Amino acid sequence: MKILIVEDETELCEVVKTFLEGEKFVVETADNYTNGLAKLANYSYDCVLLDVMLPGGTGMQLLAQLRTLGKDDSVIIISAKDSVEDKVEGLGLGADDYLAKPFHLAELLARIKTIIRRKNHQGEQAVQFKNVQLFPDSRTLLVNGNQVMLNRKEYDLFYYFMIRPGKLVTKTSLAEAVWGDDADQSDNLDFIYSQIKNLRKKLKDHRAEIDFQAVYGVGYKLV
Repeated sequence: MKILIVEDETELCEVVKTFLEGEKFVVETADNYTNGLAKLANYSYDCVLLDVMLPGGTGMQLLAQLRTLGKDDSVIIISAKDSVEDKVEGLGLGADDYLAKPFHLAELLARIKTIIRRKNHQGEQAVQFKNVQLFPDSRTLLVNGNQVMLNRKEYDLFYYFMIRPGKLVTKTSLAEAVWGDDADQSDNLDFIYSQIKNLRKKLKDHRAEIDFQAVYGVGYKLV
C-alpha cells in the first residue's frame, strides 16, 4: 500500500515517513504545491496526507485539482489549526478525513487503515476470494484456514491483486504500487515475474482455488 505525504515541514515529514515505512507502507513525499501536483497527476496512492499550507499553493487547491483530474485517491487533510471552516471546506472538496496538528502517530495510522479498509474492502477486516483470505491489519494470508508465509513484497503484490480480482493489472502500475513511483523508470520489470512465480508456487502448494493469469506483454489477472 502506497502513501503520499505532501508536507513542507521537513522534520515532521521525515518522522511520519519513517513511522509509516515501519508499518510496511511504501511512502512517497512532496514538499511543495508544484511537486505535490506532479505526483498526484502522474501516480495513484492508497492515501494522501495533505498539509493545508504549502509553498506555492494550498492543500485545498491540490485536493480540488486531484478531483478535477477524476482521481479518487483517499485524502486526509492535515492542518496546524483545528478550524471548522477548514474541515468543512476539505470534506466538501472530497477529503476523507481531517487531522489537526499536533497528532499522535498511532491515531494517524488508525485513520489511514480505516480509510483504506473502507475504500478497498467495504470496511471488512478480511479480503476474500474463493478459499483465500487476506487480513490487511495483520498482513496474514490464509488458504483453507491455513497460514501461508509471505515476505513483504509478496504480500504487497498479492494484496494489490486481491482487491482487484479478475481485473487486468499492468506491470507498470504494479511496479509503482509495490516498489514506489520511481519503479516506472526501470528498463526491465522482470523482477515482477519472479515475485509472481513465487506466489503461484505458494498458492498451488496450499491448494488455493485462485491463480495468476498472464496477459502476454501487458500484465496479470488474479482468477
